[in-house]
Amino acid sequence: MELRQLRYLVAIADERNLRRAAEALFVSQPALSYALKSLESEFGVRLFDRHPGGVTPTAAGRDVVSEARATLRQADRVTAAALRHRRGEAGLLRVGFEASGAGELTTRARAEFARRHPGVRVEPKRFDWGGEVAALRDGQIDVAFVWLPADLAGLHAEIVHVEPRVLGLPAGHPLAGRDGVGVLEVNDEPLMWTERAPREWVDWWAVNPRPDGSTPRWGPTNDNVEEMLEQVAEGAAVCFAPASMAQYYARPDLRWVPIIDVEPLRVALAWVNGASDPLVAGFAEVVRELAAASAPG
Repeated sequence: MELRQLRYLVAIADERNLRRAAEALFVSQPALSYALKSLESEFGVRLFDRHPGGVTPTAAGRDVVSEARATLRQADRVTAAALRHRRGEAGLLRVGFEASGAGELTTRARAEFARRHPGVRVEPKRFDWGGEVAALRDGQIDVAFVWLPADLAGLHAEIVHVEPRVLGLPAGHPLAGRDGVGVLEVNDEPLMWTERAPREWVDWWAVNPRPDGSTPRWGPTNDNVEEMLEQVAEGAAVCFAPASMAQYYARPDLRWVPIIDVEPLRVALAWVNGASDPLVAGFAEVVRELAAASAPG
């Protein structure tokens, strides 16, 4: 068994199709199929059930793939450790965030931490729609700016940033010139949403149910910020977003209008409970200082 073969397993599990997995891995489908059969023979268990639409992991396959992911992450950490020493770096801090993160606080905190710890490489890691929480638990990142609501079980979290929400519109929309809108004013507008985030997260962003008990008019789905904004710009739907997104994702074909009657976005700084990494503690200290300095009053 080799790391290359474990990467094959993970790709097959992600794609659920040997042809697509082979394309993602830049190998031939027969070679990938042979590698899978060889691993199944070596392990003595069937890892995937084949069917006309592709493949589905068996119970054994799910367990093996889960361990393969963990092994690959650890292998990547081994490589990263050697690379740090080759570069003469004293450490690595991986900071997760999604979209605009905690606004300017995200960038300022990384810059200030890097100034105080010149030998440490600070690596920003962007995730889509709540993915930073899973990344923390999986060990892909060390600390993250988490958009609430989120499942924080097993994590230490403290709110460090609050900002209002805005309505994203195509430039020619009748509401585009307004100074503010109420959430009920957009009840008839199709609203962008995603299937990649937990339902609680989706409903909070969509304000579902609305104050009058109604439900949103669900529009197209998206997998990331770029897909969402592209569909809003073309007039397929509107979106709800944090105010910082209006600055970080400014486009001439989009307009952003404050939503005056919904609760703001709260952003927490989070890391795994019990983590004793001094770099995480140092970053948290920087974030607290900057957040306190920018707080009203």
